Amino acid sequence: MQALKSFRLAAAAAALLPLAALAPSTAEAKGCLRGAAAGAVAGHMAHHHAIAGAMIGCAAVHHHYAKKARAQAVPAHRT
Repeated sequence: MQALKSFRLAAAAAALLPLAALAPSTAEAKGCLRGAAAGAVAGHMAHHHAIAGAMIGCAAVHHHYAKKARAQAVPAHRT
């Protein structure tokens, strides 16, 4: 059973490694670690889906910060 878990982790890491090369720089990844940590905990509690939770958490929090940065960069002109 432990060997199967190790294999799954290695397979997931190998599948995600090419995506790391395409990922934006660390300056643009604001919030990803915070979201990944929260998503991993939530995914683990939801039937041991920590890796999927981490990926979704990273994407969700990164999207939140990107949207916030766009809103601050282009101030709305009110008349």
